Amino acid sequence: MMRHARLAALTVAVTLAIAACSGTSTPAPSVPPSVAPSAAASAAPSTAASAATGSAVSIANFSFQPPTMTIAVGTTVTWTNNDSTGHTVTADDGSFKSDKLATGASFSQTFAKAGTFAYHCSIHPSMTGTITVH
Repeated sequence: MMRHARLAALTVAVTLAIAACSGTSTPAPSVPPSVAPSAAASAAPSTAASAATGSAVSIANFSFQPPTMTIAVGTTVTWTNNDSTGHTVTADDGSFKSDKLATGASFSQTFAKAGTFAYHCSIHPSMTGTITVH
């Protein structure tokens, strides 16, 4: 029985080492009940890092990508114009507005209070986006 537990623990360690070296996510292997709980716990992937929200918006192909974003109060969002023409980032409620952004230029806005902030490009009004702040 002890040999089975050691073999299972070794399998978990090798699987984690391979996943770490490959840079890809590998599901945790099934660990038999005879393996100590600490070995099983260390095999489970962490979800904390994958829950992080982004704070960058790309302007490309006459659209904001992503078009919607949810962030925490105090987060700074940066829009970067990756399009071949100029664009703006203009809050529908007038709370923020960029100058015309040339290709490669960026605009940043820090969201200090909770709420939903719809925005658009004042040059191309069909381009819209929304930032939800919690």
